[in-house]
Amino acid sequence: MKQDMILILDLGSEENTRIARAIRDLGVYSEIYPHDSTAAEIKRMSNVRGIILNGGRNNVVDGVAIDILPEVDKIGLPILSVCHEGIRPRDRERFSGDDAILAKELEAFVFGVCKAERNWSMQNFIHDQVELIRREVGDGKVLLALSGGVDSSVVAALLLRAIGNRLECVHVNHGLMRKGESEQVVEVFRNQLKANLACVDAGERFLSKLANVSDPEKKRKIIGAEFIRVFEEEAEKLSGIEFLAQGTIYPDIVESGTKTAKIVKSHHNVGGLPADMKLRLIEPIKQLFKDEVRSCGLELGLPRGMVFRQPFPGPGLGVRCLGTITVERLEALRESDAILREEFQAAGYDTKVWQYFTVIPDFKSVGVRDNARSFEYPVIIRAVNTVDAMTATIEKLPWELLERITDRILSEVKGVNRVLYDVSPKPPATIEWE
Repeated sequence: MKQDMILILDLGSEENTRIARAIRDLGVYSEIYPHDSTAAEIKRMSNVRGIILNGGRNNVVDGVAIDILPEVDKIGLPILSVCHEGIRPRDRERFSGDDAILAKELEAFVFGVCKAERNWSMQNFIHDQVELIRREVGDGKVLLALSGGVDSSVVAALLLRAIGNRLECVHVNHGLMRKGESEQVVEVFRNQLKANLACVDAGERFLSKLANVSDPEKKRKIIGAEFIRVFEEEAEKLSGIEFLAQGTIYPDIVESGTKTAKIVKSHHNVGGLPADMKLRLIEPIKQLFKDEVRSCGLELGLPRGMVFRQPFPGPGLGVRCLGTITVERLEALRESDAILREEFQAAGYDTKVWQYFTVIPDFKSVGVRDNARSFEYPVIIRAVNTVDAMTATIEKLPWELLERITDRILSEVKGVNRVLYDVSPKPPATIEWE
């Protein structure tokens, strides 16, 4: 069914996602578009019921003042401004910082002014996506990049419902997986869910491409581009593959930058796609925030343990082994991460904390080992809680748990002599270090 939409025109505000989430919580779909979307483009979206100008015409992007009111006026839809100076006398100057008041203000605009209907739900979303996939794919086959994380798992479930065994899953071990990760993917998807699954061991190939590369953006784009090449090669081994499916979600797109907003970081499945890619791209959950992806997974009947599996970035440990990746630090990172996960599970924090992992930077510090001076790497622990991955708070871990994790890492992991705990929220930090 056609779901009503409230369009947010992006004028660079950091509150865009907060407003979009609040509208979706009301049962109405909302999406963020660039500020220079034309009236003709918006009119073609027949389900738009109202427009929010978030920031106002006095905002400045790259030194140029933005005035989009004349273009927006051509659309003929209700407009609400969220700005420093009201564009129209009837518009509010800004939303309140209180979430409860924000919801009431939005509810008055969305339902009272725009006359939108509450037709945004997971059942409707799944129904629409299944129909869209069937229409787009036809009798063709789809190749899915299956990491085993919640995003690609939900995509797999959607595709299986839409096209059944015409889905071909490929799991690529790029040498940047967590300890035991690839083995678990095979057990769950091939042995339990009976999916068509091919496993590719491409660790040496990826690491050779990443040799001597330290810039985080370059690393992400190299990993993304190489993923596509591997999938294209796998597709050539199969007949009828025309499409590539990915688990891109909405925060990936927002953080990868828009025409208005500054880039936070390129996501491997957004900024790293090669221009000459042969396969046609399918991204069925790119409209969803992370918690919505989980809700979608539960609605599709996926096991709760799979749906609430800890998030893992597409570039894997490549963005947690900071700077130039080395085999030595990569192995220390893999082992320290495994210890952290074991201890969190034993203490019950695996279900309390949204995401937790270790990071190893590309510098050493002086220490003492075996009564002699040592010069080894530090391990940084990150543990955060979030709803939509756009903001995050720090978990206040018990000192006894931190001590136990520290003791194990320092005694069991080679090449490290310090353990640090990152207490920086997002923003100003991001969840990942790169």
